Amino acid sequence: MAKELKDLTKRSENYSQWYNDLVVKADLAEQSAVRGCMVIKPYGYAIWEKMQQELDRMFKETGHQNAYFPLLIPKSFLSREADHVEGFAKECAVVTHYRLKNAEDGSGVVVDPAARLEEELIIRPTSETIIWNTYRNWIHSYRDLPILINQWANVMRWEMRTRMFLRTAEFLWQEGHTAHATEQEAWEEARRMLDIYAEFAEKYMAVPVIKGVKSANERFAGAIETLCIEAMMQDGKALQAGTSHFLGQNFAKAFDVTYVNKNNQPEYVWATSWGVSTRLMGALIMTHSDDNGLVLPPHLAPIQVVIVPIYKNDDQKSVIADAVAPIVKELRAMGVSVKFDDADNKRPGFKFADYELKGVPVRLAIGARDIENGTVEVMRRDTLEKHETSLEGIAQYCKDLLEDIQNNIFKKALDHRASLTRTVDTYEEFKEEIEKGGFILAHWDGTTETEEKIKEETKATIRCIPFEGDKTPGVCMVTGKPSAQRVIFARNY
Repeated sequence: MAKELKDLTKRSENYSQWYNDLVVKADLAEQSAVRGCMVIKPYGYAIWEKMQQELDRMFKETGHQNAYFPLLIPKSFLSREADHVEGFAKECAVVTHYRLKNAEDGSGVVVDPAARLEEELIIRPTSETIIWNTYRNWIHSYRDLPILINQWANVMRWEMRTRMFLRTAEFLWQEGHTAHATEQEAWEEARRMLDIYAEFAEKYMAVPVIKGVKSANERFAGAIETLCIEAMMQDGKALQAGTSHFLGQNFAKAFDVTYVNKNNQPEYVWATSWGVSTRLMGALIMTHSDDNGLVLPPHLAPIQVVIVPIYKNDDQKSVIADAVAPIVKELRAMGVSVKFDDADNKRPGFKFADYELKGVPVRLAIGARDIENGTVEVMRRDTLEKHETSLEGIAQYCKDLLEDIQNNIFKKALDHRASLTRTVDTYEEFKEEIEKGGFILAHWDGTTETEEKIKEETKATIRCIPFEGDKTPGVCMVTGKPSAQRVIFARNY
């Protein structure tokens, strides 16, 4: 087995270290020279590109267009919406000067104090303010609405404790910002986008999610309501995989964005914003992968099928290449991403271990004798099962196998979540169960005070108030006060 796999920490020994090892050893990303920032390597970026492509298609199918807004935001913009600035103030990186000069003592370059900006600029932590300042110029009449804009961009939030993909100072994401004539239209948009995120997570990432609304304590700064999808990782911790915010008229009022309605009366615009980030890469890793490396869902794998030739000399290599060429062509015609790895600087055993580490869903190994017999060895990454099958029809066999793997890893994740989801009625029982990880369904009285008490005493937060499930009223496990329905508690990333 390759050295990379020997050095991969086992999940049972140290889950956190296993994750960090895997990100680096599978060539997804590495730490950079800038504190809290990462370098996303080509293989990791290829997965992110697949995510982008599918999400971008889904956004455009629902009428959204891409645009781009400035990285730098005037500091005064942020302060116009009180809750928004309070929510992001501690994470903001601020640009104060625009020029460097040589130090007079020859010690290097220093900031030129004469080059201080008239107004300091914030490196965007999110773009609501700069976008709504822009929308003021775009929106005049009901005929200008709705505006359905998405932006693919980077943002910066000065995180103190970072982990690659899960929480970094700079990260990549998309942020949708829409403007509507009515409250109902904005609500429908917020819910529509949450449904798109949930569909993407389950259909492409093979990650089961629960849709719901955040408590006031966990709400996006500046939103009226925050809707979310919550996923469970293998270690029983929750991960917020996407959010969609109903912003009401907060930002329209802060930036004086009005339109003239059909009755020729001025009204403030209604708004939403919604986003997912490279945090989804962390969800992908922690939902499916194992002690041998990544397990990628075929729908997002950069390489879906890899073919490794086994040969002793150039003549055998040539015979195998000729036999494989039409298979590769047929797979590509089916829309399957396939790689024929005939590089002669690495032994087959090393290639097997490397593709296993990188989570390639299907591996074919084929030698000269296999061609004579009309057979090929197939390995599926999700179960590590190997078997021999006929070369005839192998392209369709692989395509069908990819769908089976996609469905299998989703079912495995769904069963795992079900096994770690419990219902409790008392606070004492809750304190015991939360130590085991997973989702805990419990009654809560709806107050921030009770929510904060639970978080302080157990490190568990309300992940969401689910849209579906048991709606039976009850009493709060902490205070005994009335509770409208059970909510989902968990410890989270």
